[in-house]
Amino acid sequence: MQTAALALCCLAPTRLSSEEFDYATLKGKAKSLSQQGYVARQPVDIPEIQALDYDHYQHIDFQDENALWAGEKTNFRIQFFHLGLYFQKPVKINEVVDGDAKPINFDPDQFYYGRSGVDGDKLPKDLGYAGFRINFKEDWDRDVSAFLGASYFRAVGFDWQYGLSARGLGLDTGMPTGEEFPDFTEFWLERPEKGSDTLVIYALLDSPSATGAYRIVMTPGKTLVMDVNATIYPREDLENAGIAPLTSMFQYGENDRRKHVSDDWRPEIHDTDGLSVLTGSGEWIWRPLVNPPHPRLNSYLDESPRGFGLLQRDRNFDHYQDDAVYYERRPSLWVEPTEPWGPGEVKLFELPTVDETFDNIVAFWHPQDPLRAGEEYRYDYRLYWGTKEVLQPSNSRVVATRTGKGGNIGQKQDYFSRRFVLDFEGPALESLGNDTPLKAVVTSDRGKIENAYARWMPDGETVRAMFDLAPDESTEPINVRLYLRTEAEEQPLSETWIYQYTPPPVSERSW
Repeated sequence: MQTAALALCCLAPTRLSSEEFDYATLKGKAKSLSQQGYVARQPVDIPEIQALDYDHYQHIDFQDENALWAGEKTNFRIQFFHLGLYFQKPVKINEVVDGDAKPINFDPDQFYYGRSGVDGDKLPKDLGYAGFRINFKEDWDRDVSAFLGASYFRAVGFDWQYGLSARGLGLDTGMPTGEEFPDFTEFWLERPEKGSDTLVIYALLDSPSATGAYRIVMTPGKTLVMDVNATIYPREDLENAGIAPLTSMFQYGENDRRKHVSDDWRPEIHDTDGLSVLTGSGEWIWRPLVNPPHPRLNSYLDESPRGFGLLQRDRNFDHYQDDAVYYERRPSLWVEPTEPWGPGEVKLFELPTVDETFDNIVAFWHPQDPLRAGEEYRYDYRLYWGTKEVLQPSNSRVVATRTGKGGNIGQKQDYFSRRFVLDFEGPALESLGNDTPLKAVVTSDRGKIENAYARWMPDGETVRAMFDLAPDESTEPINVRLYLRTEAEEQPLSETWIYQYTPPPVSERSW
């Protein structure tokens, strides 16, 4: 750490005049803003900041002794992100103390600029920040959450490995007209009480089509929990609003290893490997993610879902072999509505990618009815971030999905088929004797299902279901469903596995 920075120890951020503030105030601000014409935020007009590439931006280092609340006996500290690279539009940040909000003014003395090429002494005092990250008493050197870029935010449990992100609001996600990305333009950070493990964050959202007021109550832990109150004010009718959107990356895995995306020494690369849904009727659905050849949008109709999330179920280091970014430690993210959301659909948008730095997976709730201009819409939900699944099917769940060439070993086959192999584990199976005959119930909307069966694995706890799918000549996706039951009873023993398989062109099929 540099001597110049040490001399600034415990330097407090500059605060301006205060005003009364609470969530009602923020909602009033968002509603008023929605009744005005949209004014786009402009990027900073400073050549040195505009010119920052990745390497030079990394040389701008916030000095942790200058963190908000560093000199106070709270369990949280706030560090600020500097403008630059992909983050050129400043956001306003305020501190709330006893119901009064005071702006925190940008201070270049909080940063060490090193070899970035930026001279902090020449930066204006009203420059603003790009965002902020949050440290917690468990480990002051590593942050538990960060808010940076558009309406994106991330968090971790005490496994300390970032992965997927959440957003405030999705608009026209997966639509051919293109997506609109709302911004969090201003934040209010409520100073926590002494000894409190809870931090309250407020955010104002703005975009050409809508505004919003957000209250996020965050409690770190092995599983970090955020209680979110989101109030949305459409400027225009929103036909394709995405509530509680989650963004992740899936390049390839056990179920999807096409050569043009998997020529890598690592066996798997993904932040999450499946979409989990607990429907309003109580059915559990597991949809393994894929890296599709073309953009793909799927919808799962429901009435007031009990929850959905993008999960990383595979926690075995040997399956990734990445000792730098540790994909097996990436958090899952579960969304739990805390009030009924009514009719709509969970949507899953998958984009093709050949690069693990590109987020290509989005999941969100889409209300059945459009959100009308001039109205107020409230969505309350809870976010769970961590490596442990906070809710699991009470019967059994899919723990692996593998695919490969179909047919019978040693026997000549004169047509193309694809094999699917699923492993299940869970309480419903543990309660049975491992000599209980089981059945894999498989259906598809096209093609022919062959060689379907289920059997106990040698460990006596895992059940493997297997089948072949022989597609027709079309290259359109085929939807497949599978669940387990005993031979004697109709009651499902597992969650419902659903999959969308895209057959290759006939000219590329081999057997």
